[in-house]
Amino acid sequence: MPMDEKELLEFLDRHGIGWRRFAHPPLHTVEQSRAVRAELGDLPGAHVKNMFLKDKKGVLVLVTCLEDRRIRLQELERVIGTKRLSFASAERLWTHLGVRPGAVTPLALVNDRNDHAVRLVLDAQMMRMDPIYCHPLDNTATVAVGRDDLERFFALTGHVPQLVDFDALEKATERPLAAQPRVSR
Repeated sequence: MPMDEKELLEFLDRHGIGWRRFAHPPLHTVEQSRAVRAELGDLPGAHVKNMFLKDKKGVLVLVTCLEDRRIRLQELERVIGTKRLSFASAERLWTHLGVRPGAVTPLALVNDRNDHAVRLVLDAQMMRMDPIYCHPLDNTATVAVGRDDLERFFALTGHVPQLVDFDALEKATERPLAAQPRVSR
């Protein structure tokens, strides 16, 4: 069984990883998150969005970036070396990360224990900010975790993140893609 929020927070405590929790109604979009933050007051740091993706070979990729990033999957594929990224199913999300849609978070890597099947891609600019806000396996709360603590968390779970320059990725996204012929197979 995957860890739940209580077990995750106990794991963080056991490993000396600091966190601060904010309870809120279930959040499913960046817009909903911004509205809740407006009520909570100033929360400086990195507010994120997450995408759980798979490529044509079944490689699973968790992307965590600043919430306002605009990303074209084709550009992301080029940078991280994958082909035909698409959103993974809710079933794969539960099987590999132990969370439901709307609760995707880098902290869910605590549930990718056996085969470390999930590849982690992080926004390099986000990783210069402190703290970083993400869901604690449930979208009815957000936790603030220090950048260094989050990096330690990844090491504890056996995940080595790939840092991507999302500023450059966004600039590439602004350019139109060159027309490429499709080959039928």
